[in-house]
Amino acid sequence: MKKKLLSILLTAAMATTVVSGTALIVNADSEGDLSGKTFAIVIRNSGNPYAEKEADGFKQVIEAAGGECIIKSPEKATADAQIPLIQSLISQEVDAIAIASNDVNALTACLQDAMDEGIKVLSLDSNVVPEARQTFVNQAGVTEIGQALADAVYDISGGSGEFAILSASSQSANQNSWIDAMKAVMEDDKYKDLDLVEVAYGDDEPQKSTDQTQALLSKYPDLKVICSPTTVGINAAAKVIQDSESSVKLTGLGLPSEMSAYIGDDDSSPCPYMFLWNPEDVGRLGAYTSIALVNEEITGAAGDKFTAGDLGEYEVTEASDGGTEVILGSPFKFDPSNIDEWKDVY
Repeated sequence: MKKKLLSILLTAAMATTVVSGTALIVNADSEGDLSGKTFAIVIRNSGNPYAEKEADGFKQVIEAAGGECIIKSPEKATADAQIPLIQSLISQEVDAIAIASNDVNALTACLQDAMDEGIKVLSLDSNVVPEARQTFVNQAGVTEIGQALADAVYDISGGSGEFAILSASSQSANQNSWIDAMKAVMEDDKYKDLDLVEVAYGDDEPQKSTDQTQALLSKYPDLKVICSPTTVGINAAAKVIQDSESSVKLTGLGLPSEMSAYIGDDDSSPCPYMFLWNPEDVGRLGAYTSIALVNEEITGAAGDKFTAGDLGEYEVTEASDGGTEVILGSPFKFDPSNIDEWKDVY
């Protein structure tokens, strides 16, 4: 991640469309084209700082380009809570829906209903099946995240011993894909002395994540590392480990603003380092992609290209699930050398 990803949205430029071979190349940073257009984003749950920043980024782009933005957030991070929100948006005849899903499969029918009504649908941050979307805005490559987390566990543990994973929900598409990628990486002989004792689920709820962390510390007295690929989980785990003065170390995906107090290279700091990306930029890229779909400047097919404002040039590529995706960038490492620089940013 580069610092340009954290800059405030610049004034949108006029749209240009260029056809190059079979790929469609556009500038999705178009102002004035969206009058009368409505763009919706459905985040995973309310009270989730990461999800709220994602929605903020989406709203910035849509409103700067002259469109109307609707933000929907369920009380709980479940598919059942998201379905009526999507159905409401279909009734409102919005032009596009961006969904950070709580279940890869359970939203299929209602999202297909949306597309049947001519609504453009994309997933962002947490995916749905290919038949329920035009494309997926992916915060980082799945393999790259899995590699980074596997290597962090290896490094922090000294290459051997027990570790556990504290995830969001068991149905969370993005966490499940990252965990699967970690496991695939760890099939290499390099990681043979590491033992994954449990994958626990905190459902992206602070109290449940706290309870799950306490249970892991109690059940596994020889535990060396907890890896939490969820911003809610890692924050809850850090507090438990620090308050209990446990020797267990922590890594995963976290917000710098929430984790700065826990990152350090001394024995009293639970987290030596962690990773993330800018959630506002995930939302912004989701908005630019939505605009390009609504303006029929891209279709979501592999090979389509567009400019996403100051985020730069992007190409729609084939995804591992058989659909397509747009990848924001690589995961960024936060450690004692840079956490103070980023903790007031997001």
